[in-house]
Amino acid sequence: MQKSIDTLSETSKTLLDNSAKEIERRNTRTYGRARALNKLAKIFTDRTRQIKVPDKVTYESFSNFAQETQKAFTVTEVDIRNWFPRISPFFILDRRKFLTGFEKAKLQWRELESFQTKEYMKTKTLEDTFQLIDKLATLEKQLRELGERKTKVEKEKSIIENEIADTQRKISQIKTVGGIGQLSQTGSEIEALTAETKHKLQHLQKPFIKLQALAAHGSGSGLTPEELKKLTQYLENPFEALSTEETGYPLLKQILEKLRRSISEDKLKLKLEKARKAEQAINLIINNDSLLNMQQQCKAAMTRKTELSTSEEVASTQKDLAKMNEHIENLRRQEGVLDGEEIFLNKNYTETAEKIRNVKTGTEKNILSFLGRKVTIT
Repeated sequence: MQKSIDTLSETSKTLLDNSAKEIERRNTRTYGRARALNKLAKIFTDRTRQIKVPDKVTYESFSNFAQETQKAFTVTEVDIRNWFPRISPFFILDRRKFLTGFEKAKLQWRELESFQTKEYMKTKTLEDTFQLIDKLATLEKQLRELGERKTKVEKEKSIIENEIADTQRKISQIKTVGGIGQLSQTGSEIEALTAETKHKLQHLQKPFIKLQALAAHGSGSGLTPEELKKLTQYLENPFEALSTEETGYPLLKQILEKLRRSISEDKLKLKLEKARKAEQAINLIINNDSLLNMQQQCKAAMTRKTELSTSEEVASTQKDLAKMNEHIENLRRQEGVLDGEEIFLNKNYTETAEKIRNVKTGTEKNILSFLGRKVTIT
């Protein structure tokens, strides 16, 4: 094919040289046709020069070369059909020589195209197979690297998880000993006392709420601002309300007296059963001091909590615990970053493994097609 193109290029140069000589003669009969042929010969020469024969032949370069040649020949054929009749009858031998070379080049191109679309397809399959093998090697390398990164992330996560667990164990141990342990124990005691106080005041809960609403609307509850404030405290935090009262809880008794009066006057609009239970609870607290022992326990617990909370030992331990908790938070943030990276790596690992399976399948099919041999790539 290259020889045919070189021959075509030489005959184009002959047309160019001979037409140039004729132009120099200034013959009125041939001058116009000589100029037309000269211009056409330059186009032919440039066109054949632009056809690049590949140094290294692959299916792709082969295909590109065949397409470029076809385009050049198609346009040249149009130019010949349009211009050679106009140049006739001059330069007949030169034109015939060019046409002979051009027809041989076209025949050569058809043979080349036929080879490309038939026999050379096996070579394309082989080239594709080599490309798949190269791609497989690249993908397997990527899979190994992803696996190594996954293992590294898993180890880092394991280290962080162990460190979090160790720190949490240390925190738990610290909370059970010394002043901080006593403070924690006192806190549990206060929770239990709070629940017990609520239970003892359970039948007064609804009446207290209605008395508070009565006071808020100024409808004759009889409560002073101090009593109203204490009433609110008994509703929200009965332990704190009872523990901060003077011994014998005089404020609560004053509130209960006014509550009893409001109930008897039916200002609270309570159901009979609720009013009866409230009256019983009021009598027990006012007449029998049923909350006195509870108050003593609450005051003692509150005192212990205050003393422990303000001790240097507890303050120092709480600082240490705060640092440990902050350290755990930092570790959890690092763990979150690693979780995100692990998800990304797992997704890429799965996708890459799937690509490898597809490439292996494609390679096996190509080998079967090209060699007629069934192979399994492991």
